[in-house]
Amino acid sequence: MQKRWVEKPQLYPEQVQNLSKTLNINPVLASLLVKREIHTYEDAKAFFCPDLGQLHDPYLMQDMEKAVFRITRALKNKEKILVYGDYDVDGTTAVAVVYCFLNELAPNYIDYYIPDRYEEGYGISKKGVDFAHTNQFSLIIALDCGIKANDLIDYGNQLGVDFIIADHHTPGARLPSAYAVLDPKRADCQYPFPELSGCGVGLKIVHALVLRLGLPLEEVYRYLDLVAVSISADMVPVVGENRILSFYGLKKLNDDPCPGLKALINLRGSQAELSSTDLIFHIGPRINAAGRIKHARAAVELLISQDPYLASSLSKEIEGQNHQRKAFDIQITEQATAMIMGSQEMMKRKTTVVFQPKWHKGVIGIVASRLIDKFYRPTIVLTQSNGLITGSARSIFGFDLYAALSQCSELFEQFGGHKYAAGLTMKKENVEALQERFEEVVAASIPDELLTPELLIDEQLHFDDVDGKFFRILNRFAPFGQENELPLFLSKNVMVRDIPQIVGKNHLKIRVSQGSSAIFDCIGFGLSHHNSLVTKGAAIDICYTIEENNWRGVKSVQLNIKDIRPAT
Repeated sequence: MQKRWVEKPQLYPEQVQNLSKTLNINPVLASLLVKREIHTYEDAKAFFCPDLGQLHDPYLMQDMEKAVFRITRALKNKEKILVYGDYDVDGTTAVAVVYCFLNELAPNYIDYYIPDRYEEGYGISKKGVDFAHTNQFSLIIALDCGIKANDLIDYGNQLGVDFIIADHHTPGARLPSAYAVLDPKRADCQYPFPELSGCGVGLKIVHALVLRLGLPLEEVYRYLDLVAVSISADMVPVVGENRILSFYGLKKLNDDPCPGLKALINLRGSQAELSSTDLIFHIGPRINAAGRIKHARAAVELLISQDPYLASSLSKEIEGQNHQRKAFDIQITEQATAMIMGSQEMMKRKTTVVFQPKWHKGVIGIVASRLIDKFYRPTIVLTQSNGLITGSARSIFGFDLYAALSQCSELFEQFGGHKYAAGLTMKKENVEALQERFEEVVAASIPDELLTPELLIDEQLHFDDVDGKFFRILNRFAPFGQENELPLFLSKNVMVRDIPQIVGKNHLKIRVSQGSSAIFDCIGFGLSHHNSLVTKGAAIDICYTIEENNWRGVKSVQLNIKDIRPAT
């Protein structure tokens, strides 16, 4: 697929020069820092040396005082507390953090609840509230959900169940009538960092309780591995407080993970140090698989386990579910692809809307992302569940999917989401109308250039600059994630040194040099279609990231090529 190469503008050249001299680093690295709004030595020190002492006071969050008062009262009076969370990675890790902490304080009075993806759907459900009431739970702590569940919280209040909402999604016009509403995105919340994950908000509750109860701060830090997983999996910005939490969470994951996460790490089959990429592509999908295939309560059971043998057994069950998830994913993606490519009308469109009533509901969001990888346009994948049509929608970079779906809202029974991802339910008779209406809305508003994938290049780089010091400092930009992405470099007029190799199904392996510089090994995943460009001696331009390749214990610098074009 053709890609647009877009170079980021060079900012504040004098600041870049000054920072390069002050820190004694390559100007390219200084420019990367300035683009991250790091302008001074002090800024750089805070960036490269995150400090747990920089975590914000949890009591700066609106309603935290009320939440802690209600929880400590419940603990003192031996009330039953239900820790409630969503079925995705952020929700299950949040539940694990808060449940584990409270269960040590009141082991006979704490339980957790995860809604069934298929029977109850996302967030707080009537079934969940009824479960709490029937089983005499007087307090529900709702994590990673609930900020818009006004009616269900009103219903719970009528039954005598108090709620503490601990969410991180954008609130609606009216806050729910809960005992306390913790959400750093509340308009009246003065908390200095609004981009916490749902698990991060849960950790702030633990932090506040630790301070109130006079416990050591190590009681907070013991859960940083779970928080790091949530930050990576939920794609929240890895800046500010999230950078600190992720930095130390990854350190704990590599040095001393909880038994449940250690069991999942062991499934990876690699001894290399974990990175945020591993959390996104290896740990997160396995945790999610439980809720996609069966029930996410199994994921929480694994994450709270303190018995390594039980954790190992549970992780193997979840791994089996992950294999099932992969099989469904491959099968449905193939069917959807055939459906699109078999229709000239669908191929000409600027959107994809595909429907098959028997597709597995738990993987349609993943399939939507796969279809974007192949066709690169706003996509909705629909299936049938409980008498209604359920859909997952995904967008392409720069296009507001939620705004487009809002213009189709008369066709939905329910929908919600954000700029790049959304979920919906509708009646079956509206499927064809959605296919036409969604295409009409998107075609009228999307610039043609957005339909070509964009490679946003951070810096031009000459291979002479890539020495050991450069690579060591570049690694200290980690952990990477939203708003602190692994830098993408452009090098021009690079020479192919050897005959290229095709490895695996369609991956390209080459060696390149630039002028008199060292020769670098390169891997281009899925780039075998560029084979004709990379003949021995050919001059090419490449977009790439720089990474460490660890092959049988031998470490080397490797370029991970994202795209290739003839030398300009």
